[in-house]
Amino acid sequence: MANPKYKSAYEIVKTARSGQRPTGIDMINGCFTDFIELHGDRYFSDDRAIIGGLALLYDIPVTVIAIEKGHTLKERTEHGFGAPQPEGYRKALRLMRQAEKFKRPIICFVDTSGAYCGIDAEERGQGSAIAANLYEMIGLKVPIISVFIGEGGSGGALALAVADKVWMLENAVYSVISPEGCASIIWKDIKKAETAAEYLKMTAYDALELGVADEIISENGLGGDEFYTMLKDKLKAAADELTAFDGLADARYKRFRKFGSYDEITIETEEHK
Repeated sequence: MANPKYKSAYEIVKTARSGQRPTGIDMINGCFTDFIELHGDRYFSDDRAIIGGLALLYDIPVTVIAIEKGHTLKERTEHGFGAPQPEGYRKALRLMRQAEKFKRPIICFVDTSGAYCGIDAEERGQGSAIAANLYEMIGLKVPIISVFIGEGGSGGALALAVADKVWMLENAVYSVISPEGCASIIWKDIKKAETAAEYLKMTAYDALELGVADEIISENGLGGDEFYTMLKDKLKAAADELTAFDGLADARYKRFRKFGSYDEITIETEEHK
């Protein structure tokens, strides 16, 4: 289902990819104060595609983790075009473990076409790094809120989205594969990307209908002071609600276990009577 403002899901995809949209760093600066960035995975290096650290959400200490794409070509090159490498996911997990130790809510901003797929990343354990995040996030005993602000591509996005609440900006997308990648596999024709986008059910409205997302965030005034005030008020209310809830890890586990579930029915026909 497309945003009513647009004719097709693929138009939303193109909007989600726009370099004019706020990035992860913009969200951090707009919603939090006293941000202190923390670096490195303690194994290999500091992946600039993922920015994370400590901040204040009004008067609440939180851990903030964001996938950063950048706006200009220079910024996008510095941040790996928002395609995290294994050390980025390991840095994120290190910060999440630290958040649990000090009982801080975790807030993630997701905007990636997918994890970096170079052979060097695979040699350093890209798949296992993503899997470790999924495994450990499901059991963390502090609130986790993930906000999709642009693209949400495959495991690269899911590695920061095993959360108690998953929100999507109204022109964000979330999918197991890009429309272009899907089209090249199914039809052997990248020109079928627009058709693929419809079949993938990747818009925020689709995610809400499927129960993958909990809420769609209006983009009215996107990037302005009023927008950030609205968003941080929602984050504060959600963090307070989740902090007071007992049994977060169990509820989170049940939330993700029900995805893809279905009821099996038997249809009796004349020949089977």
